[in-house]
Amino acid sequence: MSKPAAPLKGRAARLARLMPSTGPSTAARTPFVLLVVLLLGGGLITLLLLNSALNEGSFRLSELKRDTTELTDEQQALQRDVDSRSQPDALEKRARELGMVPGGSPAFLNPDGTVRGKPTEATAPPPSPSPTPSPSASPDAPAAGPSASGTSAGPSGSPSPSASVPQPDPAAENSPPPTSPGR
Repeated sequence: MSKPAAPLKGRAARLARLMPSTGPSTAARTPFVLLVVLLLGGGLITLLLLNSALNEGSFRLSELKRDTTELTDEQQALQRDVDSRSQPDALEKRARELGMVPGGSPAFLNPDGTVRGKPTEATAPPPSPSPTPSPSASPDAPAAGPSASGTSAGPSGSPSPSASVPQPDPAAENSPPPTSPGR
């Protein structure tokens, strides 16, 4: 049988106490190292996913800003069109195209039911002189102006309200409205 090892004495005993043995300590370090590696790997993957989400949000934001700019430009162009069509001379021209005439002198009703002012009927101004017929027009074609009595008769024989009002050009009605360039 073998003899048990003699206990260390002096300096060797003190060093043996300071230095742990190699067997059991390496087994205890392995789970800790694996935990640290997993935490670092998980952190890196999380940072990668977060960075990707931020980049996607940045692309979406720039796309929305571009869309907002385009829609703002379109809105401003439409507002310019509305403003140009709302000017008094444009409104008057469009009203005449629709057959409207300027009103006469107005009359007002007082709260007690009496009429203040003398109302007059709105009449259309005389039509502008028609241009001379072109050489290509046939002489047998009827005149485009009103009839000899100044009004044209409708199907029932009564005067037509739009007889003395120039009719708008059909080609102008079918033309598209003006838009801003680049749209």
